[in-house]
Amino acid sequence: MVQYKRVLDTMAPYKPGKPIEETQREYGIETIVKLASNENPYGYSPLVAKWLKEEAHELALYPDANATNLREVVAKRYDVAPESLIFGNGSDELISIIARTFFEPGTHTVVPTPSFTQYVHNAKVEGADFTEVPLREDGHHDYEAMLQAIRPETRVVWICNPNNPTGTLLRSDELKAFIDQIDSRIFIVLDEAYVEYITDPDYVDTLNWLEEYDNLILLRTFSKAYGLASIRVGYGIGHERVIEQLNKVRNPFNNNTLAHTIAQIAIEDQSFIETCRTKNETERKRYEQFATQHGLHMYPSQTNFVLLETTRGANEVSEQLLRQGIIVRSGDLLGTPGYIRVTIGTKEQNDVFFEAYEQLLN
Repeated sequence: MVQYKRVLDTMAPYKPGKPIEETQREYGIETIVKLASNENPYGYSPLVAKWLKEEAHELALYPDANATNLREVVAKRYDVAPESLIFGNGSDELISIIARTFFEPGTHTVVPTPSFTQYVHNAKVEGADFTEVPLREDGHHDYEAMLQAIRPETRVVWICNPNNPTGTLLRSDELKAFIDQIDSRIFIVLDEAYVEYITDPDYVDTLNWLEEYDNLILLRTFSKAYGLASIRVGYGIGHERVIEQLNKVRNPFNNNTLAHTIAQIAIEDQSFIETCRTKNETERKRYEQFATQHGLHMYPSQTNFVLLETTRGANEVSEQLLRQGIIVRSGDLLGTPGYIRVTIGTKEQNDVFFEAYEQLLN
């Protein structure tokens, strides 16, 4: 029998949300409202749509392994050195690259929970030990407990901000004070996949911290607010010496040419991002009102999703909504039993959800 890593016996493949086509076939429903994967319901920039329609694509040549043009555009956008950037096949791949760079048997990492599951997943694959630190009752990271969990062999501390699946945003002053207490030999990953959706006026852009901390990397993505989940482009911003080490692990040609070009067009259209942020905030407030009206707990969100309390089992509620053509994410799969995670859709999509959920509550 073929021999695998022993740890794989304790793991399961990532279970994505049910695709629209599969739901239509399984339940015989024509109209589906997908609110499970935190995609942008408004699509992507009109500039991208125009380019896709009008421009020819060269498919015979390998992509630029250095992502030169995209690198220059992103560096200019954030006023950082091009060498401080690394690009991945989504930020998921960057998490894998970080794990391959820092972890081996005998090393350790500190992870908040519930949070993005790929932090622990990749630690397991690389044979590293890990300590999961439960969030506080308000959905925020427990800084004191995370500091106490750090060991001499700790290599990486993960911070998801805003956090997935709670949607909660950490206070900038508290977060910075926490980072100040972490030994400079420990790598700090600040996963900011939903940063473009933040509207909290007290939020401080963490780009300003990179010059102060050479052990910090910011992870961002084109999959969420930019509406480009299918092209798979994420990027990290960090100290040039760290990026150099990560690039030793990164596979060449990990992004394709089409993705490079679309991403650089998309990041230039910040008016589209502002429009999406504004619409998302308007609809997010409707979820807050709905939760208050029905006496349901909902974590304060600064993302394009909410974690909403259920009155019955989360799997049961998710299944009942699915039978009505509404796909949400059960909290039982996310470490948040008793809740469902709902992507904030368009006004029309949210109207459908509110009506269906109210029927379930009644």
